[in-house]
Amino acid sequence: MRLIKIIFLSLFIQITGEPGFTQDQSTEKSEISIQNFLIKEYPLHNDQLVLIAADPENKPINNLNGTFIFSINGFQQEFRFEDGQSVLAQPIKQSTFIYIKHQNDSGNPSKLFYVIKKFDRLNPIKISWLLLLLIPSVIILFAIMFRKFILIAGILLIVLFYYNNSKGLRISTFFDTIFDGLKNLINLGSI
Repeated sequence: MRLIKIIFLSLFIQITGEPGFTQDQSTEKSEISIQNFLIKEYPLHNDQLVLIAADPENKPINNLNGTFIFSINGFQQEFRFEDGQSVLAQPIKQSTFIYIKHQNDSGNPSKLFYVIKKFDRLNPIKISWLLLLLIPSVIILFAIMFRKFILIAGILLIVLFYYNNSKGLRISTFFDTIFDGLKNLINLGSI
């Protein structure tokens, strides 16, 4: 009787133990990558932002841990994620543009944010690549349609590019954002 109990116990351990082991083995081999991310103000309000891993529906992924490579305004950095979040080390002292790009094997998701600093609070706003393309295009279109406004359109474009540049949006970042948006649009069309 005792021998039968030992056999059943060892079979039970083997049956329940093997799938768990193979599952752990497969999760170690699979590559974890971030396909979407958000930024929000750090809860302690110390002029820092939190980078949050998210799913395609912008819901935070709370079980993500590890080190991931991001490029922020052209500077490559490693971020240690714990529970799906990582704090950006550099404090934000004034309103600025932040271009964040994650580098992984399955693609390079990127986003452009304008962070508004007002009364020791940070409010990040995602800027669409379409908006970056649309505003100068509309100004140029009005200049072409109404020749009287060519001088005003030229001044508006100069002011727009100067403001963007002074807040951290360089010309290269401007075009990178537009090209990344077009690439994503093409990739969606090929699916």
